[in-house]
Amino acid sequence: MPTKLSSTDIQTALAELDGWSVANGKLHRAFTFADFVAAFGFMTKVALEANALNHHPEFYNVWNRLVIDLVTHDVGDAISELDVALARKINRLLP
Repeated sequence: MPTKLSSTDIQTALAELDGWSVANGKLHRAFTFADFVAAFGFMTKVALEANALNHHPEFYNVWNRLVIDLVTHDVGDAISELDVALARKINRLLP
C-alpha cells in the first residue's frame, strides 16, 4: 500500500522533479511535442511504465499537447511516493 506524502515531502520531491508542480492536489505537468504522433508516442511510453507500476495517470491529449496528472486513489486521492516514482520515470522518458 502506498504512503501519502506530507506537504514537506511533496515540496522536497518537487525540487527534484523538473517541470512538475502541484495543481488541484495532484502532481501536474504539461508537455508540448512536435505533433500528434510525437505526443501520442510519448503517452504510450508513459502508459507502459505506469502499467508496470500498476499506477495509472490521468492523461489529457489534444494534438501536440499532453497533460499528465498523478494522484493515488488508494490513499484518499492524495499524492504518494508512487506518484513521485512515476513522475521520475516520466522525466527519464523525455527525449
